[in-house]
Amino acid sequence: MKPGVMLINTSRGGLLDTKAVITGLKTAKIGYLGIDVYEQEAALFAEDLSNTVIQDDNFQLLKSFSNVVITAHQAFFTRNALQAIAETTLTNIIDFEQGQVSTNQVKALERVGIH
Repeated sequence: MKPGVMLINTSRGGLLDTKAVITGLKTAKIGYLGIDVYEQEAALFAEDLSNTVIQDDNFQLLKSFSNVVITAHQAFFTRNALQAIAETTLTNIIDFEQGQVSTNQVKALERVGIH
């Protein structure tokens, strides 16, 4: 990629090697970074951590760069995504009401040796 590239990830946090991205930002190989996902986001974005010391040093370092924008997994918040979520939810409710097995039912996996 060209030096100074703008890298945007709204897909999956694990697609980026965060340490490599930090190196890229420090060396200006990456000129700008925008992420809506982060590989450790469950521990960071699910609740208010305003009065907490964030223990994730990589995340804290990313936040310190003036050319980095981090959003809290908001890319799903589109008209199409919300419509799909609503349609799936309504289908699940109708299936349940009619005594049908939902195609979206989550089934527990039986682990060997664990009861």
